[in-house]
Amino acid sequence: MRAVISSELPGVEDTRVAELPDPVPGPGDVLIRVAFCGVNYPDVLLLQDRYQVRARRPFSPGGEISGQVVSAGEAVSGFAAGDRVMARMGYGGMAEAVAVPAERVQTIPAGMPLDDAAAIQTTYLTAYHALVQRAGLQPGERLLVLGAAGGVGLAAVQVGKALGAKVIAAASSEHKVGIARSAGADVAFSYPAASSGDDERRELIALIKSNCPGGAVDIVFDGVGGDYTEAALRATAPDGRFLVVGFPAGIPRIPANLILLKRCEVVGVLYGAFAAEDPEQDRLNCDEVLRLYQAGALRPLISGRFPAGDAGRAIAELKERRATGKLLVDMST
Repeated sequence: MRAVISSELPGVEDTRVAELPDPVPGPGDVLIRVAFCGVNYPDVLLLQDRYQVRARRPFSPGGEISGQVVSAGEAVSGFAAGDRVMARMGYGGMAEAVAVPAERVQTIPAGMPLDDAAAIQTTYLTAYHALVQRAGLQPGERLLVLGAAGGVGLAAVQVGKALGAKVIAAASSEHKVGIARSAGADVAFSYPAASSGDDERRELIALIKSNCPGGAVDIVFDGVGGDYTEAALRATAPDGRFLVVGFPAGIPRIPANLILLKRCEVVGVLYGAFAAEDPEQDRLNCDEVLRLYQAGALRPLISGRFPAGDAGRAIAELKERRATGKLLVDMST
């Protein structure tokens, strides 16, 4: 089979297409012929050897796929050859076939395209886990989403709206602001490039507060980091929850006195670890995300489909923060 692999050096540019032996499903596994593989920021970190787990080379990136069942291993029930499915794994998804533990495989609802199925897993399940299990979002609460036009940010906008929040979306350009607004954000605004001095930082703080109803929010969904973290933390209401989701703009230093003064919680969100430790709840979350999709409340924005030979370019688009919505690798091309 063909697979996109990183075989030698850390870095996106190392990826290439290679021929590998077909996988064989072990007991409890489902063998899937891959149609699409989603591209996510952990793929960038894995390729740079900067993720919390380190893959042994050669390895294939890609943590979410859609496709059709080829066969199932021993002790697997509920899946038959030809079933349309979606699946989640740590990495290895950018291949023509994968063997995945059955508890990480889910049947795709009738009428759901395979590309949507590959696009709705990691980002939407991260957003759902963050807002429900980690933040305990309640209808009517104010939710600020940073990086609101990226894959996980856009998912947070849509999931937040579906759960009844008043969503304030912040993004790095007017074009991205328009995307967040079209996804249902109640308020949307653009922020400048990372600040370089005290005056710029004060302006960023004032900008965020001025766009938050009442000057504050109950929940911050921070998938950006850098200087934006402290500015958003200053706009967090008393008893608010600040969700640390990612930091492509840099790992921030958070003044501990702000947490005390705001009487707020700073909460880490690590979806992969949650899914590995509690696969049953992850499956229930996925069921709910699919229900919201079928109800029309969630719709992935797929802004790019790349053939396997261009997988490195897709990952680079995400690395350089040029992507909006979701990028997919089409393993059939």
